Amino acid sequence: MCGYQGWFGAPGDGSGLGWRHYAGGNREPVPGRCSFDLWPDMSEFTEKEKAPTSFKYPDGSTAHLFSSRNAQTVRRHFKWMKDYGIDGVFLQRFATSIKGVSEREHCDIVLSHVRDAAKIHHRAWAMMYDLSGLKSGEIETVLIPDWKCLVGEKKITEDRAYVYHEGKPLVSIWGVGFNDGRGYSLDECETLIRFLKEQGNAVMLGVPSAWRTLARDSVSDVKLHRMIELADIVSPWSVGRFRSPEQAAAREGQILRPDLEWVSERGKSYLPVIFPGFSWQNLKRMHGEDVALNDIPRLKGQFLWSQALAAKKAGAIMLYVAMFDEIDEATAIFKSSRNPPQEKSRFIDNEEMPADHYLWLTGQIGKMLRGEIPLSDKIPKR
Repeated sequence: MCGYQGWFGAPGDGSGLGWRHYAGGNREPVPGRCSFDLWPDMSEFTEKEKAPTSFKYPDGSTAHLFSSRNAQTVRRHFKWMKDYGIDGVFLQRFATSIKGVSEREHCDIVLSHVRDAAKIHHRAWAMMYDLSGLKSGEIETVLIPDWKCLVGEKKITEDRAYVYHEGKPLVSIWGVGFNDGRGYSLDECETLIRFLKEQGNAVMLGVPSAWRTLARDSVSDVKLHRMIELADIVSPWSVGRFRSPEQAAAREGQILRPDLEWVSERGKSYLPVIFPGFSWQNLKRMHGEDVALNDIPRLKGQFLWSQALAAKKAGAIMLYVAMFDEIDEATAIFKSSRNPPQEKSRFIDNEEMPADHYLWLTGQIGKMLRGEIPLSDKIPKR
């Protein structure tokens, strides 16, 4: 399964919100001011899906971007999942984006497109709430009513494509137990978990990478363990926590096996997170910081493959690939440009690999996870 942001927008997409998630707020992305480091490959998109920008490709032609509000674009993404053997996505629903009427409407339209695309292309999907940015009290006033609406009025868990875990519809809560000064408490998270469980759902928690030891990125409060014991699946966030294939391999014995033992002893399931690489130079420059482009190199897929291999060797039976379409931090696995614009804002290239390389590789990871291809330290030959 992959994470699916679905948060990109462009003028003319019907939302009235203008550009979204390309330059911060609703600003237009222009050379020298944008917030993403990976340029999507737009060669297959129709003219109605393309939003022109002031960026130029190396050959001088206009570079285009897309909107997640376009139903054809979402269907295209789900067709890619089908074509490359990716099972489905967790649709990100950012709690701060459902407080306003216009932004909530945008989220609801993207949700409807995901539901339709999953049905058309026989892919799976489940809801993932990202709690980031919520203030004290808003879990109860914003998120719980939203879930009641999604289930009661929109009936999302009745979709044949919706993910069930051990016979129950699965809902994920991301952002429980991080030590970065969040406005909501563990007690509020417990209230949410208990509510969702009482409604007959299975619950997955997105937690810090050091959740088990309550160190580094985790709160040092044993209440976090109580939250996890209430839930059904634990999924530790690993993006940016290590930087090389060697470090990924070392995680098998240092992190993954002990994590799996902990959850298995308590009858829970474990969903490790893997990511292809990381880069946020343009985003940081907008805030006056200068960081390196391609901060965690992809190494033509070896970094991603090494993480998946370590998880498989440790005993994992499922994986969360972060992310399908996240170009802001350059963790997207969808088709990306081999020759992106390189002006005042720079973008990582595909290291001479095909535009669909990471879709193909994610499909191979699925085969490896299911035992359809042998384990190997090296990426399969294409």
